[in-house]
Amino acid sequence: MNLTAIMTELSELGTEQTKKTLLRHDVNEPLFGVKIGDMKKQLVKKVKAADLSLELFETGNYDAQYLAGLTADPKKITKSELLHWAEIANSKSIREAIVASLAAETPYAIELANFWIHERNEKFESTGWSCYANYLSIAPNEEINQDEVLLLLEKVEQTIHNAKNGVRYTMNNFVIATGTYYPPLLQKAEAVAKKIGTVYVDMGDTACKVPVASSYIEKAVQMDRVGKKRKRAIC
Repeated sequence: MNLTAIMTELSELGTEQTKKTLLRHDVNEPLFGVKIGDMKKQLVKKVKAADLSLELFETGNYDAQYLAGLTADPKKITKSELLHWAEIANSKSIREAIVASLAAETPYAIELANFWIHERNEKFESTGWSCYANYLSIAPNEEINQDEVLLLLEKVEQTIHNAKNGVRYTMNNFVIATGTYYPPLLQKAEAVAKKIGTVYVDMGDTACKVPVASSYIEKAVQMDRVGKKRKRAIC
């Protein structure tokens, strides 16, 4: 199995309806419009066996980049490769769902998250907040720097409504992730969520809505889900 064969299979799995939906959600050409479930069922094992994730990402194709993220080994991918992936990602969704999530599973998760958060470019800043939020969802509590997370919560509280459009969304998700996955700062996350209230983000021509952080955290508390970690950040 080589890159050409995988790209051919990807193209055959694509549908016009899925492609139209993805194009409305900030995805760019080239893409085939492949459902994630179909990738997982039919291609993930083949790509892992052939070790093609890096080659797939270089194509710039949305579906290929998503598949690359599903098959890349977080123990093997390098920091420089992830920085490169953030640079050439097809879209915001690839940076946040793939690059940020994969980075969160690596030994340099926090280093990359902080690097991106302090970038002035919206696309990288949002990648950083997403990376940190994903890290909180999987990292053991004893490995998390509580003081640093507290400072980031305070930054969100003070700046979210004046932040760039896409950054507001990932900042809001960071508050949710803190309250949901990191019990030591649950009360602080609840207070910040209440303070920021409803966060406005222009979601374009989609029906997507920004979750209200206070309601989301409250639901996690009621369901006794606070502190229950995910197995993987990427999905």
